Amino acid sequence: MNNYNPDVLSCLANLSNDEVFTPPQLANQMLDMLPQELFRSPDTKFLDPCTKSGVFLREIAKRLIDGLADVIPDLQARIDHIMHHQLYGIAITRLTSMLSRRSLYCSKDASGKYSLSHFDDADGNIRFRDIKHTWLQGKCQYCGASQEVYDRGDDLESHAYEFIHTDKPNTLYNNMTFDVIIGNPPYQLSDGGEGGSATPIYQLFVEQAKKLKPKYLTMIIPARWYGGGRGLDEFRKTMIEDKRIRCLHDFLDASACFGNGVEIKGGVCYFLWDRDNKGECQVFTHRGDVIETSNRYLQEKNSNVFIRYRIGVNIYHKVRKKNEKTIDGLVSSQRPFGLRTFVHGEQKYFDNAITLYENGGIGYMARKNIPINQEWIDRPKVYVSRAYNAGDSYPHQIIGKPIVGKAGSCCTETYIVIGPFSSLDEAYNVASYIKTRFFRFLVMLKKTSQQAAAPVYQFVPLQDFSKPWTDEELYKKYGLTDEEIAFIESMIRPME
Repeated sequence: MNNYNPDVLSCLANLSNDEVFTPPQLANQMLDMLPQELFRSPDTKFLDPCTKSGVFLREIAKRLIDGLADVIPDLQARIDHIMHHQLYGIAITRLTSMLSRRSLYCSKDASGKYSLSHFDDADGNIRFRDIKHTWLQGKCQYCGASQEVYDRGDDLESHAYEFIHTDKPNTLYNNMTFDVIIGNPPYQLSDGGEGGSATPIYQLFVEQAKKLKPKYLTMIIPARWYGGGRGLDEFRKTMIEDKRIRCLHDFLDASACFGNGVEIKGGVCYFLWDRDNKGECQVFTHRGDVIETSNRYLQEKNSNVFIRYRIGVNIYHKVRKKNEKTIDGLVSSQRPFGLRTFVHGEQKYFDNAITLYENGGIGYMARKNIPINQEWIDRPKVYVSRAYNAGDSYPHQIIGKPIVGKAGSCCTETYIVIGPFSSLDEAYNVASYIKTRFFRFLVMLKKTSQQAAAPVYQFVPLQDFSKPWTDEELYKKYGLTDEEIAFIESMIRPME
């Protein structure tokens, strides 16, 4: 007979959902980063400002019940004190408020007879308020939600999260000071764009939490902020410059963190922010079964992004030491010829047509229909896919295979252009460089999503393109060690 009785919150974390639920094991790993004396004080106050399952509050309660046994010997008195004076939550929906109360109080009604601790109202210390977006020129002024998408009837969820829809977050709990703010915030909101595009919002929870000035802040969020972009540039700058981030667990594969096959492009991370202590950050990079550790600041000299790998940092500095120009100056905008992805040329060649590299193959188009950069058409250049899956298995390819575009060609925004160049030989030599593991490794240091626009090439040095390049030549030129070479080759697969 199988007597296995799974934790209901572990089961919930394995369900597919728009919001990523936190498994109890992960919640405890985050709690382990905190000073454990916090759980032995009857005065420590905890807030989860985006509670979904109540797992953080439940696991904190377990620790406090053990930690306060000597301070408040009577078990019920201890539970009452913890529930009434130490644990607080703000739910993201009405349903998750009931689920969180069920997890913490063993009853969705905190005033009911089955509640672990009796409150005068049904909410207890886990609140939910039906907040409305504040529309300004078609966007919510707090979270940036699209009015077209989210200005809808009361029968549909608005996703207007209370914690980030206020200028005065301290008033949500009567100016209470919290020692610890912890959570797994919603990650994004659909913006109504093409292909299910979405706007990140997790950074708003981090920024709002800092305004409350807790002693400690820990949240689990997507790692895409490392490279910025899509409304994250200022957040990235603030984070990498903040010397109060003292611990960072970086997961290249989100499923290695959540343990349930969750796929989040670029991975995820959780961090510990310590208000009163500045210093180097202890970085744990989780790469499969390998956990790499280093103590360093999140910002390297002359870098405006967080570089994920310790060995990657070493290689970055060796390359920077030569003070060479970088190849991003040769990389076009995301719409090099002004043609959208949905543009397709004729399938058959016609007189004086130019070749169009388009989504799904090639077509043919009249020169007069190219809106911009017509002077590039008759010059050799290299095309690289604008987007490439960042979540493919190790070792990575990182970017799509380069295509040498001969004179008389252009492309839609499916591709970016590197060039143009003065000769076809030069274009082929550039393509040989792009295919090297060295080139693509330096791209990987900045690329945290599918997009491969010009900024991801900012670490890649220019070379003499009168000749082709190989990895062996590049390893020797930059003085890479056997360990560094082995690391690159473990991360980047060969490109034919």
